[in-house]
Amino acid sequence: MGTWQEHIDHVSAKGLLAKRLYVILTTPTGALEALGEHLGAHLAYQKDLETRGITFAAGPFADDAEQDWSGEGMIIVRAGSLAQAKQIADADPMHMHGVRSYRIRPWLLNEGSCTLTVRYSENFRRVD
Repeated sequence: MGTWQEHIDHVSAKGLLAKRLYVILTTPTGALEALGEHLGAHLAYQKDLETRGITFAAGPFADDAEQDWSGEGMIIVRAGSLAQAKQIADADPMHMHGVRSYRIRPWLLNEGSCTLTVRYSENFRRVD
């Protein structure tokens, strides 16, 4: 193994994307009802991050059987450093009010694809 930077350099040299992102794994600290009190502010904050180009992707996790939601979620952000990602997570109303805690994992996006379909005449757009 080596350092994180050595790994980034290695995959970059192989022609992979090597896009640095930060994954915020967020978990309720208590009853789900407490989340509802801050949901509006949380969603507004997430929308603002999206509008400013900070959010790469975000959303909730289901349980392993895809039946229940326990309040867990994930937010992937574009940030210049772990410290900046922490500032972004700290400013989330869910975290500010202590109804969720979080863990941040630096992540390297190497592979994958995205297909965007736009039909102007129908005002239609789809991302797969």
